[in-house]
Amino acid sequence: MSVNKEIRRVTTNTFQEMKERGEKIAMLTSYDFSTATIVDDGGIDAILVGDSASNVMAGHETTLPITLDQMIYHASSVVRAAKRALVVVDLPFGSYQGNSKEALSSAIRIMKESGAHAVKLEGGAEIRESVERIITAGIPVMGHLGLTPQSIYKFGTYTVRAKEEAEAEKLRNDVQVLQQAGCFSIVLEKIPAMLAREVTASLKIPTIGIGAGADCDGQVLVVNDMFGLTKGFKPRFLRQYLNLYEEMKNAVGRYVQDVKDKDFPNEKEQY
Repeated sequence: MSVNKEIRRVTTNTFQEMKERGEKIAMLTSYDFSTATIVDDGGIDAILVGDSASNVMAGHETTLPITLDQMIYHASSVVRAAKRALVVVDLPFGSYQGNSKEALSSAIRIMKESGAHAVKLEGGAEIRESVERIITAGIPVMGHLGLTPQSIYKFGTYTVRAKEEAEAEKLRNDVQVLQQAGCFSIVLEKIPAMLAREVTASLKIPTIGIGAGADCDGQVLVVNDMFGLTKGFKPRFLRQYLNLYEEMKNAVGRYVQDVKDKDFPNEKEQY
């Protein structure tokens, strides 16, 4: 049987169709051309250019330090690689909170300068005005609720969110607010699986889970974590598909040894 080589771009409409027919959405992060090429060729539905680049690419403790210019740089690199996947870009901390005009300006810069297909914002009712303003300009918006890493200093911890009824009720309300505001999907991060199942069933738009159980309409992981590039990071929700840290470290060790032993380059490896 021949494989269909035709590449059909995944769109926000594709997300909706997938939810309606019960097909799960597969999403991974990427921050550079080489990784995004691999992820796109692997058949991923969507690539998130996450502000997690602040952690895994730049070594910061939180996502807060990364700038809009840096997000645009990472997004541009990914867009040049993605032939099929929908590319969603995080609006970084400080580029949209409390000011819907600034939110729109930030979103426009990302779309114009990177060529991405959508933006993602953290928060619920408090960012409704920003979401609506961005969507009015024709820019698709993905929401993000539950553990919102940009609010880490407010929470003080990366533990599971919405375990208490008051916070769970706010999340139930926030998903409806984001849907009504026009979001095409919502990321649910580190919330109880039963709550994720409940809100997913209550929505017309798809949910993408990370540490939110199997009943979300899709899943997302940080690609560096999934590949095992991130040393010592193994949260409960992560399934590690490779151990690239060890393999790449060993490869470096072999290279160093070959150079020291004058084994590299050999006669076939020179001109």
